[in-house]
Amino acid sequence: MSGGAISEDGGELLAKLNAAPRGDFIAMLAGVYEHSPWIAERAWDLRPFASLAALKQALVRAVREAGHEQQLALVRAHPELVGKAALAGDLTPESLDEQGRVGLAHCSPEEFAQLRDLNAAYSARFGWPFILAVRGPRGTGLTRGQIIAALERRLHNPDDVEFAECLRQIHRIAEIRLNPKFGFEPALGNAVWDWCEALAAHSEPEWAANGQLTATYLTDAHRACAHDIQSWMQDCGFDDVAIDAVGNVVGLYHGSDPQARRLLTGSHYDTVRNAGKYDGRIGILIPMVCVRELRRAGRRLPYGIEVVAFAEEEGQRYKTAFLGSGALVGAFAPAWLEQRDAAGMTMRDAMLHAGLPASLDAVAALRRDPARYLGFIEVHIEQGPVLSALDLPLGIVTSINANVRCVGEICGLASHAGTTPMRQRRDAACGAAELALYMERRAAADGDAVATMGMLDVPGGSINVVPGRCRFSLDLRAPSDAQRDSLLGDVRAELTAICSRRGLRFTLEETMRERAAPSDPAWQARWERAVQALGLPLHRLPSGAGHDAMKLHATLPQAMLFVRGENAGISHNPLESSTADDLHLACAAFNRLLDDLAAPPC
Repeated sequence: MSGGAISEDGGELLAKLNAAPRGDFIAMLAGVYEHSPWIAERAWDLRPFASLAALKQALVRAVREAGHEQQLALVRAHPELVGKAALAGDLTPESLDEQGRVGLAHCSPEEFAQLRDLNAAYSARFGWPFILAVRGPRGTGLTRGQIIAALERRLHNPDDVEFAECLRQIHRIAEIRLNPKFGFEPALGNAVWDWCEALAAHSEPEWAANGQLTATYLTDAHRACAHDIQSWMQDCGFDDVAIDAVGNVVGLYHGSDPQARRLLTGSHYDTVRNAGKYDGRIGILIPMVCVRELRRAGRRLPYGIEVVAFAEEEGQRYKTAFLGSGALVGAFAPAWLEQRDAAGMTMRDAMLHAGLPASLDAVAALRRDPARYLGFIEVHIEQGPVLSALDLPLGIVTSINANVRCVGEICGLASHAGTTPMRQRRDAACGAAELALYMERRAAADGDAVATMGMLDVPGGSINVVPGRCRFSLDLRAPSDAQRDSLLGDVRAELTAICSRRGLRFTLEETMRERAAPSDPAWQARWERAVQALGLPLHRLPSGAGHDAMKLHATLPQAMLFVRGENAGISHNPLESSTADDLHLACAAFNRLLDDLAAPPC
């Protein structure tokens, strides 16, 4: 498979656009942006475009560099969804087609009334029409329920946040309109998107009952995901596919010499509770689709490709994290086997129930010999707002921040809420609350450091009882190990001072510690060349989230590629999303890196 095997179509049209006089150029892009030919006019100055992706970025740049009043005019040029223009038949052909595709012309009376009232509230709130790319992230269309839910949700955004979201939606509409002009379909991105949807069908029963996704380590839902991934790897043409002793799904595609060194890649398939569909999983599925294309082309590279779907990264069911990738670097702690989940099941028993050996010898055998590998790369949804705010589909990770997690408990004295004077209380929950506010101030004053108390619980609490116990968690992250350790030291000292002042006792247990993992310069450069080859601008950024790459960093050179997230990059949330177009570009970048790695040295 060469880079052209998953390249964008429309080269002939692109050549015509690059050569066209300004007027012809504007005419050829008519209808891409609603009633706004000035965007194409400004983009004309940015020619030539090396790819369709580069053209899209030029149009985005033209809007970004316009003043606020011109951007506002662009937003106001769009019609309401099922508004007066639709009823009067005054929509542009493009808008008419898009609203028709998702059935907005056939709303029930109740849906129409709901949309009318929401549109009126939105217009009164912001002063511009609600804008949504109704064909959605896959391009096949949102349901009317999804459209109404988006309008209800976004009605509560701050003005600046909502204005930026409207512009992003306008660019997505333009992208969807541009693709057919070039005869382009993001086929590989569609495949990844569809696989993500299929995996999301597997959720633990209590969460599935509410339409929510949760698949924690070795639950039935988690094991169903492993089965699907294993089956898809076989369908893609991997030479060997197996589930290993900790539940990782491992697919191997041999190089032209089966004994050649391998490129290691992958990510995790477990989820947080009430998760999004893309976190971790696209880092498995994107390499899979690239291997599928290699197999279809009958092509072998001078190195092998080993894709690992890591069974556990999130630390949700047990007090572990990076269990799957940790096993590959010899970082599986024997004591983990005796940990118990909330239902009292040990990890050992969960492994045995899943048909795994639950043997330390079997886990130890998973450790990889670094001499057999070229390096480790990972593709991941950004899980943050940076790329979305910059209107960039891909970003290059420079490093993964250092992280430490703790669980703690503050003990005071449970007493009657009505009879215990305020000055005589030993309130454990107030102690935890005071610590949370201190963490917020301390991290905010420390550059890119962040601090989170994600779990806060009063065991057996009652409305009329002063809390005698409070359990909590700490998640502290910073760009360097030293900065993280300084933050933890200050938080621990403040906890000590709070408890001393309030007459409380505490325990604090560290459950995870990960060093900062700077990207290997040579591998980061490979990702940069891959992104530039697609005609996209480069943007480098650190990762505040932890990833499997930081475990592999202990033994192999590593580097990561981020993919833009929808909805301002939100993650660990059902609103987490990515478009098929962005996923396709990530596939294309991955393929470019494979070709770069296969090329003989200059």
